[in-house]
Amino acid sequence: MFRRMRCFVGLDPETPLPKRFASSSKASSRRRRRRQVGFRQPDMLETTHEIAIYIHRFHNLDLFQQGWYQIKISLRWEDSERETRGTPSRVVQYEAPDLPSEDVFGVWRINDSEQSFSTQPFKIKYARQDVVLSVMVSFNLNLRRDEKPSTSAVILKFELMYAPILENGAEIHALFDAFPAAIHEFRIPPKALLGLHSYCPVHFDAFHAVLVDLSIHAVLLKAGSHTPPQKVPSKSQMIGNVPEEHYEDPSQILGQGFGSKAIELVKALLISREVLLEELEKISSAIGKTIDELYAVDLNLGRFELIGPSSRPDVPTASRSCSGKKKGVGQLTGILQNVLEKSDGTVDVVNDVMLYSLSKEEMLDVFYSVGSQLSFIWNAFMKFHRINRMEILEYLYDAWAIDRKAEWSIWMVHSKVEIPHRYLRSSAEDSPQRNSLGKVSSRKSNDDQAQNAITRAELHRKSIAQMKINNRSIQDMHIFCDPSRIPVVIVEQHIMNVPLHGSGNNLSVHSLDQNASALSTGRGDKAVPSSKRNGRILRVVVFVHGFQGHHLDLRLVRNQWLLMDPGAECLMSEINEDKTSGDFREMGSRLAGEVSTFLRKKIDKLSRYGGCRDIKLSFVGHSIGNIIIRSALTESLMGPFLKHLYTYMSVSGPHLGYWYSSNSLFNSGLWLLKKLKGAQCIHQLTFSDDPDLQNTFFYKLCKQKTLENFKNIILLSSPQDGYVPYHSARIELCHASASDQSKKAQVFLEMLNNCLDQIRAPSSEQRTFMRCDVNFDQSTQGKNLNTFIGRAAHIEFLETDTFVRFIMWSFPELFR
Repeated sequence: MFRRMRCFVGLDPETPLPKRFASSSKASSRRRRRRQVGFRQPDMLETTHEIAIYIHRFHNLDLFQQGWYQIKISLRWEDSERETRGTPSRVVQYEAPDLPSEDVFGVWRINDSEQSFSTQPFKIKYARQDVVLSVMVSFNLNLRRDEKPSTSAVILKFELMYAPILENGAEIHALFDAFPAAIHEFRIPPKALLGLHSYCPVHFDAFHAVLVDLSIHAVLLKAGSHTPPQKVPSKSQMIGNVPEEHYEDPSQILGQGFGSKAIELVKALLISREVLLEELEKISSAIGKTIDELYAVDLNLGRFELIGPSSRPDVPTASRSCSGKKKGVGQLTGILQNVLEKSDGTVDVVNDVMLYSLSKEEMLDVFYSVGSQLSFIWNAFMKFHRINRMEILEYLYDAWAIDRKAEWSIWMVHSKVEIPHRYLRSSAEDSPQRNSLGKVSSRKSNDDQAQNAITRAELHRKSIAQMKINNRSIQDMHIFCDPSRIPVVIVEQHIMNVPLHGSGNNLSVHSLDQNASALSTGRGDKAVPSSKRNGRILRVVVFVHGFQGHHLDLRLVRNQWLLMDPGAECLMSEINEDKTSGDFREMGSRLAGEVSTFLRKKIDKLSRYGGCRDIKLSFVGHSIGNIIIRSALTESLMGPFLKHLYTYMSVSGPHLGYWYSSNSLFNSGLWLLKKLKGAQCIHQLTFSDDPDLQNTFFYKLCKQKTLENFKNIILLSSPQDGYVPYHSARIELCHASASDQSKKAQVFLEMLNNCLDQIRAPSSEQRTFMRCDVNFDQSTQGKNLNTFIGRAAHIEFLETDTFVRFIMWSFPELFR
């Protein structure tokens, strides 16, 4: 394996450093000796941002093409005035890719002209394939000596390069250089450049569904403390030695004047050091490992140590605990705090007495001492990371998942919703206000409900456009490139704590088979085989397409679900493709058979590997696929699995049919489908399948207990969707029905109340009920037929996964 390993480094992490860093007097004597021998000095006060990227794994979720793939990485300053790109400074291959030799071609490469890094090409053969790359690459971004600490962000660019499978492997690199198959960019804010340790998943786009597991680490270093190569030689294979430290001549720098820019650089180094120590302390504590190198030295600033950091409550804990010794840098940070963080960004040295008391030479000594310490601490971390990379990656992943819930709340509006006990019909004499029994006024129309939701979302979208998003987190440019164009999600959540009730326990349960008999027995059974107690929990998610749909319509939702729960078994229902014009009962029967067969096969397979302890069965439906799901749950084949129902996500499902639809164009289309095509499902959706409204399919379906067994119910709707009535997708009252005194309104309220009764029905566990309004930005689509008739938003659910990412990562417990 070591023969395959190639390392390009600017610093050797194995090189020992002295037990104590040089004090100011030692540094001065060393500089005097170097001037006496005519040592050539490099540019003074140069700093560099080092950004290290650890690429752990390439996971193929759903690539459409087999072939050779590789990841290409480059970075640049965000502002247009700079043309400087990051230079690859060192690469460490932790271990060889875990693929057969015929599935790996060549080695990783550095392109000197583009200043980019490319991983080894690897062959992708099938979905959900893992390729462990395990390589660390570091980029340097230098700051010129006349520059202040950067106020510009860095754009980190990932390119997915693709080449077809060829018999002649020598041609692969030429094909890779042609063009990338997909590009994904991230923004590292200026604050994060001073210190960052973050997990950063790369997902590319909807047509290239992959996950690249990686972490990013950033620090600000003193460029003069070592001499890394400006470019990594493409053929170099040796690990370089650390040269003796290069200190500048104080007379040179003092002669040029010591202004605010230099002071800010010193301050930036101090901040970078504090952040680095604090983050290392968190990582070390979280994974239960210590960084031994930090205990072997005294990180003290000599005579600048006025008071110890232990006496200062505002100094980060890491400054006191990493080495167990006094470090004066925390005190010096306090001196500079009031000077370098003015609200207007200016610096007033004269007005700060404590800072003014430091001479220019003393400030230079601080610059060199802190810079040397930073280099040592950074290289100690790089060695520590190599040994504990998996534990560090897992810790950073957990922190990332928590941060995303807070970050993505920018596009989410949360509120609590109370489900009324019962809705009653309003009479002409009723007050126009809603009363305690759920009577409602007839003032609002169905159009008003949707329009109010659109207005609320647009107001929130305008507020996002005025936000100045400037945090220390890495920003995904698919979202942050234009935040006002991202879908806005309005979440109404209701959590019900209810006792166990007979309706949740008296379900008819049938035997699955001998292998699954323990699963189909009631809770009262005492004799449970040990294999069942120790077996796996089978987590199955069934995805059902809509009218004239394809079984892959919901693939983006499936991919996000697999990112949340990689162990889930997904069934993309195919049984009703090209058969969605028929009777819902027949479609439901076919789906029940498909799901039952799938579950039995999975249970049989698990019986050979320790057994199946429990089942969590979830469903996701789009449009009329939701009606097919509910119809399938009434079938006897699904009886044994009803008590294992877990999460139900309805994506724009017409749960109350198409009554009170305000889209006249769409209603005309439905009328034509009934007349010309004779589609039975359209008759059922419009309640024309039987003269007696109480004998129609939808009325009977709403009386069936199809919802009450789910632990979590999520209803996704969009007021922009003209294909499915807004109230029907949300299972809520339609105000247009309040002014209708016909039997139609009475039947509608009965269906609504029956559905809400199921949602309120007691279950054995806590139940979460959510309505999520997804409001897409359609400003770029212009005015066309799709947006006019409401089809654009209905299809947008299938072509955009950002809103799903928001919901799933904000409520992860519902999808695992």
